[in-house]
Amino acid sequence: MKKISILMSALIMLICAPTAKAQYYELANQLPRLLSPALSGSLNYKGYVDFSGMAGLGDNRANFIELSTSQGFKYSSWFFMGVGIGVDVAMAHQPELIDDIPNGDGDGYYGYGSSKTKVMIPVFTDFRFNIGQEQNTSFFIDLKLGAAWIMGSSYLRLNRGYMSNRAQFYLKPTMGIRIPINSNNSRQAVNIGVSYQLLTSNDNYGWRSRSLSLNNIGATVGFEW
Repeated sequence: MKKISILMSALIMLICAPTAKAQYYELANQLPRLLSPALSGSLNYKGYVDFSGMAGLGDNRANFIELSTSQGFKYSSWFFMGVGIGVDVAMAHQPELIDDIPNGDGDGYYGYGSSKTKVMIPVFTDFRFNIGQEQNTSFFIDLKLGAAWIMGSSYLRLNRGYMSNRAQFYLKPTMGIRIPINSNNSRQAVNIGVSYQLLTSNDNYGWRSRSLSLNNIGATVGFEW
């Protein structure tokens, strides 16, 4: 039985190897085309401004209002990559007062240095994929990936813990519709989409754990040029 298993594994590897090799070969052929605008100096600049309203999910709920901008370049008709920054206002959902979470040094508690409303600054890399012609109404998928920090020295007080002012992992995918608004310039468009947002870190203070995550879902409206 063991010999048969070994033979089957070897056969699967022989079958899959050419396919994987072909995929890697295709990817290697695509990279020079994507990088050629940057190398040649003919980059196609593009900018975005997005406004989002996000509702909190789960026990640790906080609503978010976010205004962000992304600046970068289109590497093809369907692919944009850039960097961005935002300003978030986080508003916790009627948090309970928690006075029994120590600060780790044994000299105090976070309940006295926290707030249920805080400003956060996300910094991210932005990847956007367009599905359809730029001149027509089309679909898009946007992925923002980076980190976010609470401004100030106090903490965001939640229903079952506290979010610290250290770096939080930031993930925000959006799917929606792109609508051109200028018949003479198809680069100008309005984007309407549904967004999910995740903030998480192991440097927070939840009940019996330093790991804490915020999950949100909402809508995003944006303008591109």
